[in-house]
Amino acid sequence: MLTPDPEALVRDHMVYSCVMGSRAFGLATEGSDTDRRGVFLAPTPLFWRFEKPPTHVDGPAPEQFSWELERFCELALRANPNVLECLHSPLVEHVDDVGRELLSLRGAFLSRLAHRTFVRYASGQRKKLEADVRQYGAPRWKHAMHLLRLLGTGRDLLRTGELTIEVGAARDDLLAVKRGEVPWEEVERRMNRLMEESEETARNSPLPQEPDRARIEDFLIRTRRASVDRS
Repeated sequence: MLTPDPEALVRDHMVYSCVMGSRAFGLATEGSDTDRRGVFLAPTPLFWRFEKPPTHVDGPAPEQFSWELERFCELALRANPNVLECLHSPLVEHVDDVGRELLSLRGAFLSRLAHRTFVRYASGQRKKLEADVRQYGAPRWKHAMHLLRLLGTGRDLLRTGELTIEVGAARDDLLAVKRGEVPWEEVERRMNRLMEESEETARNSPLPQEPDRARIEDFLIRTRRASVDRS
């Protein structure tokens, strides 16, 4: 019998899962957590009931979070930074045929909407850091490091049209920020520069103005129909 039980959906219907966070970014140090993210495909007949399957599931393993395929696609089409980065993780742990097609569509999700969403998310995080500086005299340095990483990732996405989440040569500089070795004033200067560069790059980005929503919707409809046949 089909069940909307969250743990069963993650266990039995996962189409894609990966490692995210510091390990995917190339910023892991001793003691870093292993953050896992995934996408599950709820069987289509579950949507025919009054009680719908969940749009996301927290767990069941520690540091694990998964989205139902439709919700994941919706967020990716809106250029949600966390979801787009999940699609581009270099540390894939599981992928089936549906997951492979999802990965093949990565480019269809990318658009200049990323400029707004990355900068908006970064601005929110920066306000929290500034509040910490006012209250405690220093920011949470780990959060400051990840904010710089996010701004650099967004700028490079707009510049190249490709999303690469590994920090590469920027690793040492970013880890120095995490250790509190870079003055807050310098961190602010770097943030300002990255935001200015993102603004300049967005005007001539190779990315399209909008994602390819029709292509993603076709994938979702075909996948839902195939799920009925398998039920």
